[in-house]
Amino acid sequence: MVVGDVTTGTDVLVIGAGPAGYVAAIRAGQLDLDVTLVEKEAYGGTCLNHGCIPSKALITATDVAHDARNAEQMGIHADPAIDLAGMVSWKDDVVDQLTGGVEKLCKANGVNLMEGTATFADENTVRISHDGEGQGSETLEFEHAIVATGSRPIEIPNFSYGDEPILNSRQALSLDSVPDSLVVVGAGYIGMELASVFAKLGTDVTVVEMLDEILPGYDNDLKRPVKQHAKDLGIEFEFGYTAAEWHEREDGDGVRVIAEPAAAVAADGGAAAEETEEADSLDLDAEKVLVAVGRQPVSDTLDLAEAGVETNDKGFIETDSRARTNVDHIFAVGDVAGEPMLAHKGSMEGEVAAEVIAGEPSAIDYQAMPAVVFTAPEIATVGMSETDAEDTGFDTVIGKFPFRASGRALTTGESDGFVKIVAEEDEGYVLGASIVGPEASELVGELSLAIELGATLEDVASTIHAHPTLSESVMEAAENALGHAIHTLNR
Repeated sequence: MVVGDVTTGTDVLVIGAGPAGYVAAIRAGQLDLDVTLVEKEAYGGTCLNHGCIPSKALITATDVAHDARNAEQMGIHADPAIDLAGMVSWKDDVVDQLTGGVEKLCKANGVNLMEGTATFADENTVRISHDGEGQGSETLEFEHAIVATGSRPIEIPNFSYGDEPILNSRQALSLDSVPDSLVVVGAGYIGMELASVFAKLGTDVTVVEMLDEILPGYDNDLKRPVKQHAKDLGIEFEFGYTAAEWHEREDGDGVRVIAEPAAAVAADGGAAAEETEEADSLDLDAEKVLVAVGRQPVSDTLDLAEAGVETNDKGFIETDSRARTNVDHIFAVGDVAGEPMLAHKGSMEGEVAAEVIAGEPSAIDYQAMPAVVFTAPEIATVGMSETDAEDTGFDTVIGKFPFRASGRALTTGESDGFVKIVAEEDEGYVLGASIVGPEASELVGELSLAIELGATLEDVASTIHAHPTLSESVMEAAENALGHAIHTLNR
């Protein structure tokens, strides 16, 4: 028996319950708006269920095993056994706790939760299809809508995620046994994070990348220690190649990946690597293949044209500084609204969209938007790079402090990397920062706040930092820019 179609209404419809959508819904509820949040799969979206949280859980777990196995210099001798199924079960418990928390928070803030798939019928109406036999569909009318449908992994030709040995990042995070060998296609942040996870689990990892370096978009001095650490883990790199096809091995033991030469354009926009253009194709053996070449917006399932909402040629919904689309009462936030695809960026956009709908004078400001790569060591950036600042017309001063001069870093056994601050020369305003090293993801928060508040080098340098801590490195980098660092040579 099919449930009859019914029509209901809401002030604010939010489509998608990831970090952008559920934050938008909660904020709208706090502002006394009637809110309906539609989610077709799981509260928390990709980030909580299949991305940010589970990947960081496995990064932490594999770090524990790796650090114990390599702590002889501290007088610790251990060889921990890895139970991947148990590790994944622990990861799933963390995910369940967080996703359950999202649902409770939504309800506590008066958000109406609805399971199903939303498609636009017109600019003020969506149809909600409910999964399951006999569940039917219903019509929902809205005054305002916020699209927060996120993104999905890009699938490359001849590598279907429906084929058992081919994995996307979601599938890789749910394996119940450690593969003996793994080919990772793509050396971006997802590929590098997961390559390190599996290398620490004992997998033989080969990374195939069409460009000539890892982590495109990041400065060479930031990614150099990451690349060296990956090599120390035994990860092999094949730059200037693109994965073309795969075949099952004749002996039934895994697959063969054929990689063809590509014009390997340098991450900094340099010339093609001529030596790879004449190279032979590669024949790589692996038990599994992880494809991590990026993500694309989930905008093709919404029937956006029925509401008059436009997308660009990549499928992203273009928005203004208040998260509005070309249709004034329809907003888009998070990955579906374009780069950078960061959970915290989506959350901030979600709050802005809710506040604009409620009549608040809110707008999006990306000036102090941090970005983090959870490799070993971690990379974190915020604000302008030195090149960005100079191209914008600033006269700059740079301060840098190496972790090898940090007492706290040395006591953790992780002293590779540095903190670098970019500031405006005359007044010393902090314009940007980059960090590679231990706990970079945590340290960048102080520098993000400095940029947001318009702090100067003197403000940061004169703030007393506890000793011994990694955060002292931020203070010392500011002092270095001022010419009076104590624990490193001044420029």
